Amino acid sequence: MSMGQYFIIDFDSTFTQVEALDELARISLKNHPDRENIYKQIEDLTNAAMEGKLSFTESLEARVKLLQANREHLKQLITHLKKKVSVSFSRNTEFFKNHQDEVLIVSGGFKDFIIPVVTEYQIKKENIYANTFEFDDEGNIIGYDRSNPLSQEGGKVKLLKALNLQGDIYGIGDGYSDFQLKESGMIKKFFAFTENIERKSIAERADHITPSFDEFLYINKLPRAISYPKNRIKCLVVGEIEEEALAQIQKEGYNIRQRETIEDKYLEEAGIVFCDEAHQPTVEQVQNAGRLKVIGVFGKVASRKLAEAACENGIIIFDDPKNNPRNDDFIPKRVMGFMNEGKTHTSCNFPDLQPPRVNNAHRLIHIHKNVPGILAKINEVFARHNINIVGEFLVTNPQIGYVITDVNKGYDTEVLNELKAIDQTIKFRLLY
Repeated sequence: MSMGQYFIIDFDSTFTQVEALDELARISLKNHPDRENIYKQIEDLTNAAMEGKLSFTESLEARVKLLQANREHLKQLITHLKKKVSVSFSRNTEFFKNHQDEVLIVSGGFKDFIIPVVTEYQIKKENIYANTFEFDDEGNIIGYDRSNPLSQEGGKVKLLKALNLQGDIYGIGDGYSDFQLKESGMIKKFFAFTENIERKSIAERADHITPSFDEFLYINKLPRAISYPKNRIKCLVVGEIEEEALAQIQKEGYNIRQRETIEDKYLEEAGIVFCDEAHQPTVEQVQNAGRLKVIGVFGKVASRKLAEAACENGIIIFDDPKNNPRNDDFIPKRVMGFMNEGKTHTSCNFPDLQPPRVNNAHRLIHIHKNVPGILAKINEVFARHNINIVGEFLVTNPQIGYVITDVNKGYDTEVLNELKAIDQTIKFRLLY
């Protein structure tokens, strides 16, 4: 193979949120009287191998024996796994489409269920390396191909030696077999993937901990679905906020910090604030919160003065009457709608805009003081760089102008710098 960049990606608990053999057991043994005990044995065997406490060969052999599975169970598993692809992988389909020759799925799992899942992401079948089941005439799983290096201890290292890839190789995974690639010296960097599970013994020895695939792409300056990894955006939580609301924002991947009061040092680091009616930032605090983009108040905003000060600094506020039964769902959804797509609907201090999502485009948000001529300056930047605008929306209130521009693919960072430098700009953000 020619010199290049290669991405070795694990399947279980990395590309998908779950361990496939564990899930297969739950399907095949659902009517077994001792199923809970067998599930536990299989999970323990999985974890022991992933943490390097048991050889992969011993773990795999024992798990397959316990499965009692057949081809029909595999069909059910595939349907299940397609719904369990890790969120940050599923949103970066464009990356896989554009790097088909460089992406390799290397797993101690089985092609029988891996191929139907990952090929939907345009990953080449010939770039999928995994084990294969053996079946009897009735379609029952009776074993696996033991000559396959991936069924053996250190199998990923053996496989990579055989492939002899020439170039920089990056490994992404959650388990000991992934770390062994780094230990062998065969890959440039090992990224411990922690979106689904964090194995401390593996994370401690990784070159980098990546809480999402977005983070991996960001660090390596590779094209990605969102401009900035959500795990890098801190969400400051102050006051009595229901767990259901926090669970939604946590599921999105934001870095949650809970504090008893709004301290300046934490507010200055935050991109999002969740607070109750009794714990809101002051006017002075929002004026100094350079990274803050959105405040979700579980209750009514403290004063018109606070709402206006936030608006003047490009900070949107969503609030909702205290103890409103929709509270726990309403505020997180509005905050996520703004962060993900730029929607301002129901905000108490921004002009109202609900832009439709445009596919195959980049979305840029420009917030500026409401003075004449800014839109013309924004469009002049795009025209000078020959960038095609596929959609544009402008709304205003007495304080600010809020512009969303969707542009076609292809621009350099100079474009972003010029947009930020336009006179009267308050905040600028690339969404995706």
